Amino acid sequence: MEQIDILSLSPEALRAYLEAWGEPKFRAKQIFGWLHQKQVTEFSQMTSLSLQLREKLEQNFCINRLNIERRLASSIDDTVKYLYRLPDGNFVETVLMDYHHGKSLCISTQVGCRMGCQFCASTIAGYVRNLTPAEMLLQIYETQRDAGCRIDSLVLMGIGEPLDNFENVVAFFRLLSHPDGFGMSLRHVAVSTCGLVPRIRELADMRLGVTLSVSLHSPDARRRSEIMPVNRKYPLPELLEACRYYFQTTGRRVTMEYAVIDGVNGTKADAKKLADCLHGMQCHVNLIPVNPIAERSFRAFRKNVEQFEQELRRLGVNATIRRTLGSDIQAACGQLRRDASQQIADACGGGSN
Repeated sequence: MEQIDILSLSPEALRAYLEAWGEPKFRAKQIFGWLHQKQVTEFSQMTSLSLQLREKLEQNFCINRLNIERRLASSIDDTVKYLYRLPDGNFVETVLMDYHHGKSLCISTQVGCRMGCQFCASTIAGYVRNLTPAEMLLQIYETQRDAGCRIDSLVLMGIGEPLDNFENVVAFFRLLSHPDGFGMSLRHVAVSTCGLVPRIRELADMRLGVTLSVSLHSPDARRRSEIMPVNRKYPLPELLEACRYYFQTTGRRVTMEYAVIDGVNGTKADAKKLADCLHGMQCHVNLIPVNPIAERSFRAFRKNVEQFEQELRRLGVNATIRRTLGSDIQAACGQLRRDASQQIADACGGGSN
């Protein structure tokens, strides 16, 4: 019999299993606390349960782990990048960052990505599958165990498009914020999307309290379609209207992520178009010098990013340059996974995913 991944179960689902076994309802709360508060890795560690119940849990469920394949610590700041190996042998990346407000973790939501953004390493090694709620939680729990710290905030900006894995991400949010579990307020969580308009509206209607970060990267429809194929399905005007809807529905200001790329989207004309697009919108523009990757020629000089920021501010746009962390360890997502996948493929005599 195939064992069930217990970390992905809601308290209600767990209670249904236990009631079918004739166990009292409060056992579900106990087990959920062992898993998500104390974060045990073995059923034998649940010492408040009877030996018989622990054995039954062992027979029917599993508590999976992620293995640290690589751990890169920055020599210029406190950023740590993890390459985690999943139980099926695939890889995802997680980045631990130190801010004045506490420890923040950037997690992955898919193995690979199918969105095809031209400047992103995550899509190069190919899409394989969605991550389960448990695999998202484990990036937090394993990092806490290794780093010996509590994660204070979370960003879903690692490998994958979170809203392309919508059901699992929402289930993860509910597990993450459950008061009997990890108990993180979703106001401390940001979810990034390249612009899946129907899902943005659906997320807004749920009123979960998460911050929405939108990968905008160009105010020009033709240019955005070139570097972000998603724009062909969900054009920029529809995306911006969905962002306005998100703010109107949730009261949460939207963050616009904008990777400045020399010769592509960083001119004064681009700044003017961007200001026109965002006029009257409650949002903040987060400027990012594009991360160079081996397979692309995209680059950005810091002075050009600063000039773009100044022009946006002159035009009345609330814009700042994101603090660069872990630049010496390739802290941008996708690069370690791509390299690890290629090494395995080379060892097996094949190509990349």
